[in-house]
Amino acid sequence: MRLRFSSSILLLFLGCTVAWAGCRAVFDATPKTADDFARLVGRAQQGNPDAQFRLALAYESGVGTTQDYAAAVRWYKSAADAGLPAAQNNLGSMYGRGLGVAKDEAEALKWYLRAASEGHPAAQNNVGAMYGAGHGVPKDESRAVYWYRKAADQEYAPAETNLGIMYQSGRGVTADPKEAVKWYFKAARKNYAPAEYSLGAMNFLGQGTPQNKDEAVNWIRRSANHGFARAENQLGLLYEKGEAVAQDFVAAADWYRKAAEHGLEEATANLSRLENLAASTHSKTTISSTQTATILAPSVR
Repeated sequence: MRLRFSSSILLLFLGCTVAWAGCRAVFDATPKTADDFARLVGRAQQGNPDAQFRLALAYESGVGTTQDYAAAVRWYKSAADAGLPAAQNNLGSMYGRGLGVAKDEAEALKWYLRAASEGHPAAQNNVGAMYGAGHGVPKDESRAVYWYRKAADQEYAPAETNLGIMYQSGRGVTADPKEAVKWYFKAARKNYAPAEYSLGAMNFLGQGTPQNKDEAVNWIRRSANHGFARAENQLGLLYEKGEAVAQDFVAAADWYRKAAEHGLEEATANLSRLENLAASTHSKTTISSTQTATILAPSVR
């Protein structure tokens, strides 16, 4: 088993990645009665763009009302037509994901660009991701870097991370691991889990910074504690192999399980493999965070 680190450009839509933080702001206070939602509807119907945007968030997330993507699109469109950049960005995300409307990447890009031209950092990051992936526009990694940088210059952590990925991989710019570490560190200081994971990987591999596996584990653990599935899985691998941490199969299984619960298929496979190895020893113990036991000797690889 080899320890593997991977990174991928993060297409981060305000509508889905800030949904929970944004939906806390749907109401001025946590709604206690249906009257709170009714008042929001009333303000939206009176043409208040901020209320329209908040109402769209409520419909998209199902906070305070039944989830209704089509209604979310309608209210995002009203606020977007009124010139609200956040609504323009989120409307783009609905088109990009095909929620409440037919998926249309060109239309998504149109709305992202409208918001990005107003300096909205999440939209600028999304435009960069569209160019980087060639979604709704011919692929142009140099253009992707341009938009990531505009958002990163506003200290938007997802864009700082994406810019780091571009420098690490040499996409749209000359590869520069030190520059990648710089941008990962900026985002990691904001407690942005994907950046924490990438910074950990750079420390582990000694890319752009002197190799420091203890520092690597610290950053990977921070990312895992923030619920980033790849970090959870990587921490499981480290514990299973006993690399930079004391070998601990119970901890390995726990972290694999957490990553699997967050939808990472690789972690599901790792957990199954570890459990099958345990079963093959005819051990009467169970891999569980609530039971400490000697489960199996490390396999020869």
